[in-house]
Amino acid sequence: MKMQPGQEVIMEGELEKRSDNLLQFWRKKLCVLTKESLSLFQDGQKRSRCKELKFQSIKKLDCVERTDKYIYFTIVTTDNKEIDFRCPDQSAWNAAITLALIEFQNKAAVRSFRLGNSANGTNERKPARSRASASGQGNHEE
Repeated sequence: MKMQPGQEVIMEGELEKRSDNLLQFWRKKLCVLTKESLSLFQDGQKRSRCKELKFQSIKKLDCVERTDKYIYFTIVTTDNKEIDFRCPDQSAWNAAITLALIEFQNKAAVRSFRLGNSANGTNERKPARSRASASGQGNHEE
């Protein structure tokens, strides 16, 4: 899969991914972080095929360990697959991915909320005062 042209790049650089095989070597990947995904390129060039981790399929990012040299973190997918990464301590990849993921999830939650209200025939939330008055529970002088 190739990265979609025109996507806004938040961060680009090198990350190390732990291989899935028995020996679990750390492999360097050229990575491109956008508002929608993290793309991992095999040979260090963006022209090559890439593995794209779309944020809609990522549940969370867990920071596992910090050493003098590296920050180790795990991306957990919605099907509970764990993908291990490490980055140099000063690169802040884990923070950039976390912030982009949170922004994506927040926007998805707002979209879902708005779609739910549209399905119910309401486009906006009424202020709390209006709801209380409409239900007869407002302040009444007796």
